[in-house]
Amino acid sequence: MAEDDKPEGKDEKKGGGRPSLTPEQEAEAAKKKAARAQAKAKGGKGAGGAAAAREVAQERLKRTAPPRLRTLYHAEVRARLMQELGLKNAMEVPKVTKIVVNMGLGEATSNPKLLDTAVEELGLITGQRPVVTKSKKSIAVFKLRAGQKIGAMVTLRRDMMYEFLDRLVSYALPRVRDFKGVSPKGFDGRGNYTLGVREGIIFPEASFEKVDKPKGMNITINTTARTDEQGRALLRHLGMPFWS
Repeated sequence: MAEDDKPEGKDEKKGGGRPSLTPEQEAEAAKKKAARAQAKAKGGKGAGGAAAAREVAQERLKRTAPPRLRTLYHAEVRARLMQELGLKNAMEVPKVTKIVVNMGLGEATSNPKLLDTAVEELGLITGQRPVVTKSKKSIAVFKLRAGQKIGAMVTLRRDMMYEFLDRLVSYALPRVRDFKGVSPKGFDGRGNYTLGVREGIIFPEASFEKVDKPKGMNITINTTARTDEQGRALLRHLGMPFWS
């Protein structure tokens, strides 16, 4: 009798591994599977706020016209710079090549969640998914290890670059309290300009409710200018409010 019962036990164990699902449960399971596949394709690990922010940052608006500053540069600024700087060839006229927005978070070493909110905020401000930056070496005084995540950065080019620069000079900087202009001394000697922003909430995309702590950022504008005078003239014609 014992020998006859063994095969039956094996068959029951082999055939009864997973219970049957109702049609509603199968539909819900298929829906969750599709959501996970979509999140994985977009680079997100979950359906939380950070994944939603990355999804918004990755979306590209369907533009019906080029950015305002790009049109202004080709229509007016380039001709003015040729006359003002005494250039004979249009290819010598300086132009903006890229904008790098960097957000350093030293407190992320003790509070890793702070980095997630910073990535989300920077993605909303720039409209592009940020890259998490890591430390290159260990510093015992700051309790920093090599390869530890300490910030985020975004590199903007072409239309995204012009749109961000337009929002920076037209809307964000005038919202700074007691704003009197930016320093004209932020050039590096080769026509590139860097300015610091103490709070990212000056941008309209940043929400006061979602920001747990004000975070500053450095904005570097790279140009093809050969001297600081050429870079200063270019940014001044594009609307950068230098103080006199």
